[in-house]
Amino acid sequence: MEERLQKIIARYGLASRRKAEELIAARRVRVNGNTAMPGDTADEAEDVIEVDGVRLRREPERVYLMLNKPRGYVTTLQDEKGRKTVAELVSDCGARVYPVGRLDLNSEGLLLMTNDGALANRLMHPSAAVEKEYLVWLSGYYAGCEEKLRRPIEIDGRKTTPAEVRLVRAEDKIALIRIVLHEGRNRQIRRLCEQADVTVTRLRRIREGKLCLGQLAVGKWRPLTALELELLGV
Repeated sequence: MEERLQKIIARYGLASRRKAEELIAARRVRVNGNTAMPGDTADEAEDVIEVDGVRLRREPERVYLMLNKPRGYVTTLQDEKGRKTVAELVSDCGARVYPVGRLDLNSEGLLLMTNDGALANRLMHPSAAVEKEYLVWLSGYYAGCEEKLRRPIEIDGRKTTPAEVRLVRAEDKIALIRIVLHEGRNRQIRRLCEQADVTVTRLRRIREGKLCLGQLAVGKWRPLTALELELLGV
């Protein structure tokens, strides 16, 4: 649909309508390579509109999702081995979103996904120290293994920070424990369990920072609430 150029420029947030008129009069606006003149119109869906040589591009709407990742899905958008990906589970969200951090193939639970790269980078940066809480089902449990699970281990040449570990319940050699990590290192919980000589049979992330998985069904996603976005500083 054809509209006055100044109206289009103002809608993109580059300038007010009056300022946009001044930009056009100063011959700083081009449409399809041609210098625009006052009173010109354009179709933003069809025409290439440039201001000072920079094409007008509207920022995509920011999307923030929480997914309850099932086991058997890789945390990526494409997989060269043909495995199922988390992208398939959110394909109906209306946007191309990316996972924030990772959950390995056999882990499940809370996974944030967004197209807001700045937020993703902030949450994943080590300095953020975002707490992550997990429920971990174990076999081969023995009294006292919790202390071993708290001990730092070396991953990629660097010691981990101590994990918080609490026993939820145990029956013979089967147990359920809670583990809170203050960093997200590669397969950290599984490596801690290997060090303690216990075996992970199921691993589910239930909290990331102040966001909780709650009752979200396995394999389903939902948009973050206004309160959750506020907690993330969005």
